[in-house]
Amino acid sequence: MAGNDSYSPQPPVLTGIKGRCPRCGQGRMFRGYIDLMPTCEICGLDFSFADSGDGPAVFVIMIAGAVVLGFALWLEFTFEPRFWVHLIVSLPVLIIVCGGLLRVLKGVLIALQYRNKAAEGRADMGPQ
Repeated sequence: MAGNDSYSPQPPVLTGIKGRCPRCGQGRMFRGYIDLMPTCEICGLDFSFADSGDGPAVFVIMIAGAVVLGFALWLEFTFEPRFWVHLIVSLPVLIIVCGGLLRVLKGVLIALQYRNKAAEGRADMGPQ
């Protein structure tokens, strides 16, 4: 992680939602849907530090599960549709919610990782 002080601090949640570089706020963070750029095209920040792991997927599961379950329960108790109607209506809602949240949450977690200088834990072995 480069600690270049010539850039003003960017709000990590906003830059993550927009998919922008956490250092300059201008360059793109993603080259595909969730595939990271190797470096920022504006400031040159190396994104090799970025490792969001399974964090975005876990948050998507929790948030989408609550939203879609609430929607499916509302649909059931309001209209009492047949099972196939739930599949036709609720499944696309699930796909849209999951797809919409994954990139956003990955961007936010990477921006927060940059802001907080988060890195892999290392054991302090003390004096040898």
